[in-house]
Amino acid sequence: QVQVVESGGGLVQPGGSLTLSCATSGNIASVNVMDWYRQAPGKERELVAAITVGGWRNYADNVKGRFTISMDSAMKRTYLQMNSLKPEDTAVYYCNVRLRDSSSYWGQGTQVTVSS
Repeated sequence: QVQVVESGGGLVQPGGSLTLSCATSGNIASVNVMDWYRQAPGKERELVAAITVGGWRNYADNVKGRFTISMDSAMKRTYLQMNSLKPEDTAVYYCNVRLRDSSSYWGQGTQVTVSS
């Protein structure tokens, strides 16, 4: 079992920055991939960024060059550095942890609002 908790969301003006954090606990020895997803009102949940324990990263086209995903060496946390935020980045951001046995665990989400 893995517990996942996101933090760091809030209200920010367009062009501003935020860093989201995802803390994990439990059976983290078998973590394979950590992802960030987001879901805006009335829209489907979409993948924002992913990182493997080997360091491979993947980003959605609409955040490339603005967002950076990272993972700490103990594989207990992942971070999403978000720069040059736009109103369309407003959403609830979720952390997903995928284990080597293909099971996955979600956090409860953290709200990011980009507005002047």
